[in-house]
Amino acid sequence: MRASRLLSILMVLQARGRVTASDMAREFEVSERTIYRDIDELSASGVPVYADRGRDGGFQLRNGYQTQLTGLTADEVEALMLAGLPGPAADLGFGSSLAVAERKMLATLPQGQAARAVKVRQRVLLDPLDWYRRVERPPHLPAVARAVWNQQRIRVRYASWNSTRSHRLDPFGLVIKAGNWYLVARCEKQLRSYKLSNVQALEELGESFRVPKGFNLAQHWSEQLTRFEKSLQRGRARLRVAAQAMSRIERLGADAAEAARASEPDASGWRSAEIPIESIEHAALELLGFGPFVEVLAPPELRQRLRQLARETTALYAR
Repeated sequence: MRASRLLSILMVLQARGRVTASDMAREFEVSERTIYRDIDELSASGVPVYADRGRDGGFQLRNGYQTQLTGLTADEVEALMLAGLPGPAADLGFGSSLAVAERKMLATLPQGQAARAVKVRQRVLLDPLDWYRRVERPPHLPAVARAVWNQQRIRVRYASWNSTRSHRLDPFGLVIKAGNWYLVARCEKQLRSYKLSNVQALEELGESFRVPKGFNLAQHWSEQLTRFEKSLQRGRARLRVAAQAMSRIERLGADAAEAARASEPDASGWRSAEIPIESIEHAALELLGFGPFVEVLAPPELRQRLRQLARETTALYAR
């Protein structure tokens, strides 16, 4: 454990430059005193680490120092083979670079370990797209990625659900979710997310910007998703769900599926559940697809809307 942490500290210093003891203590979940001891041990082993005192101080390696980090375990190599998603890498223009990097890594491994790593790619396929979805690379993805890497400001014409507007953006990072690319960017001093397939035009402005120190893309995205999901759950509905509908209950969302599965079925196999809903109209259209295998108990407005939709559907097919 100690050797692994020493190697990790060395990798952090090599990748980030100056890092404080408190930051490393939080990252490795140890005390600052432990970090100081680890730094002393690295220095004793010949690694040129030095410290700067003061508010902007921290530990860093001597300028120009690099080390060849070897000794990957079999599990670590297999994890790296899984992490290299060829689809997103190709979308960003890194497809050939990823293949070359994998070949170089495999060439440095013992024969048995290399064979295990190749087997991972042969036996495990990562497909991030949902069912009935086609792979579509947004036409402006390469330009957006270039702006993200180089911290260059852009102007986009963006089509939202109710309008098309021009936005001046500072692009902070890219996220791929369920096969869709999103851009996290600063617009008018606020961080927002933009679906890249909705970008109709893009102009590179040739202006630089700075990403705020401490910005964490993964943390921001997770918090944004939580806020978004909560904003959609504006109401509640009580349902009875037949056994025939349980295999499709995920269509109503994870919260609805968990509530239904947690309920004990009655003698006829029906389960009762209270679920969050976005709106009466949205919930009615979603629930209509379950036919007679889901019954709404409340609210009465949702029952009424379902009755109306059922009558309209019957009238349409009666003709």
